[in-house]
Amino acid sequence: MDYLKFRQLSIPIGILLFFMMYPTVLGIRFHDIKKAATRPKPLLVTIIANWIIAPPLMTLLANLILAGHPQYIAGVILLGLSPCTAMVMWWMFLARGDMAQGLINTSINAMLMLFLYAPLAGLYLGLSSIPVPWDLIAMSVLAFIAIPVAAGAVSRKLMIEQKGEEWFENKYRPVIGKISIIALLTTLIVLFSFEGQTILNDPLLVAFLAAPNLMHYAIMITWTYLLGYFVGWAYETAIDTTLIGSSSHFEVAIAVATTLYGIGSGAALATVIGPLLEVPLMLSLVKLGLRTRKYFPRKKR
Repeated sequence: MDYLKFRQLSIPIGILLFFMMYPTVLGIRFHDIKKAATRPKPLLVTIIANWIIAPPLMTLLANLILAGHPQYIAGVILLGLSPCTAMVMWWMFLARGDMAQGLINTSINAMLMLFLYAPLAGLYLGLSSIPVPWDLIAMSVLAFIAIPVAAGAVSRKLMIEQKGEEWFENKYRPVIGKISIIALLTTLIVLFSFEGQTILNDPLLVAFLAAPNLMHYAIMITWTYLLGYFVGWAYETAIDTTLIGSSSHFEVAIAVATTLYGIGSGAALATVIGPLLEVPLMLSLVKLGLRTRKYFPRKKR
């Protein structure tokens, strides 16, 4: 599969990534973005967490813990640069968060990713002394984000006009959602087929790669959740901000890593660690949120 490329983009991975990304943006109502102006503080914290704090924090942790392993560093940094715009909606639903606010914040992050991911990837990978083909990163963002977002917006508009919103939400989206899961599992199977033996034979390597990710999760979850508590937000707002601010869009990180460094590379392996950690960590955060929701909002004395 690594040889099936168009202008250095892996065609099979590109197809799989499209079917992973497309269903996640179908639910985004882009006209609702303007509503975020009525509650700007949670959105502002989300932007600060994802684009100002998370990238340098992950870069620092990766360089400190994975020093001497440039491809592993690159993969971990790519994870830190990818705010979740897909599965985070599932986590918010399970945690009983504010889905409307979460949708707005997620929509803004999806739009910001179009403009910020490529320059920030080049910046932080460059800081780690790794040569970066800027044009290839930009092309990856175009193929794996811009095109699915555009396809989602257009198809949503046309199908609702022709079939109605009830059919779109109750018939079309569930079917496409199942395709997204199949695409994700297929992508992971392909990646593990190249790296699975390494993971099984060298669990210490897995722990090595997991260390900066775990520290990153712990720091981001702690400050965002406590901030929501101390500023007096409702639980629904606080858990939304924490989930969006701490989770990673590993599909994008996997796509860029495999495109830049190859499907069997150390960078690709480092990004595959992302979903292995994120699913149990986010489920644990959901459980933590539900157990502590009774303490929100903080009572002022």
